[in-house]
Amino acid sequence: MDLTKPWRDYTYVAFDTETSGKYPLVDEVVEIAAVKWRDGKIIDTFQTLLKPSRLMGEAVIRIHHITNEMVENAPLIHTMLPAFEKFIEDCVVIAHHTAFDMGFLSYDFEKAALALPLSIGLDSCALGRKAYPESPNHKLATLCTLLKFDQTQAHRALDDSKACLHVGLQCMEKLGATATLEQIIAIQGAPFEWTRYSINALRAHEVFKTVVDATVQQAVLEMVYTGGSAPGQPRRVTPRGLVRNPDGDFMVGLCHKENFEKRYYFNRIVSAKILD
Repeated sequence: MDLTKPWRDYTYVAFDTETSGKYPLVDEVVEIAAVKWRDGKIIDTFQTLLKPSRLMGEAVIRIHHITNEMVENAPLIHTMLPAFEKFIEDCVVIAHHTAFDMGFLSYDFEKAALALPLSIGLDSCALGRKAYPESPNHKLATLCTLLKFDQTQAHRALDDSKACLHVGLQCMEKLGATATLEQIIAIQGAPFEWTRYSINALRAHEVFKTVVDATVQQAVLEMVYTGGSAPGQPRRVTPRGLVRNPDGDFMVGLCHKENFEKRYYFNRIVSAKILD
């Protein structure tokens, strides 16, 4: 994609997912929605509920209010991904905490043996930090309040997508009304690209593959980690989930020695094996 045109000359798709929990590999997407913007107006929308393979717990239902009954007859995600990919084709995508949504969906694309989308991504949270450093935080709801945007139903994917679009556009307007997309990306820090969140790419690394497999299986790992309270010493960890982070992916796991959940950054994991 040519990034040198003024940012207003592009078509944008703001999208959001609702999930059964916090972690890709372990939890699942239960709703995808998106809104498409061009030439100053929303020109199309996309929304679907999705049926997970396991029942959702009450804690997450209280967040997004999507019940197990609502998704009982919903389509499976692999049947809807081609339509979503078509919807975002040739567009610049925007999400709030884009790494979270790309982290979930990249895994689903690869499980379905589909190519990852090629679209470049922006993050309305990252843009919000640059455009509105005075904001008490850069949660979507907080930025909507600051920008006087009525977020009708927070934590449902379509309304969050509309809110994300509004925030993202307002941020770009403030950061550079006449800027090119390339300049906006530079202000953000870097583009978000789907390949960055490929699980297959992690699996290509022998040690990381073991961590991924243990996370999927929720199996106990014995690993050597160069950070923390016992650097370089073997430790046993039960993975809770994987976090795709622009600053470095990490596994959240229960440390058996300290009986406490910790972050374990992939680039500090020297060796790992799954214990029977």
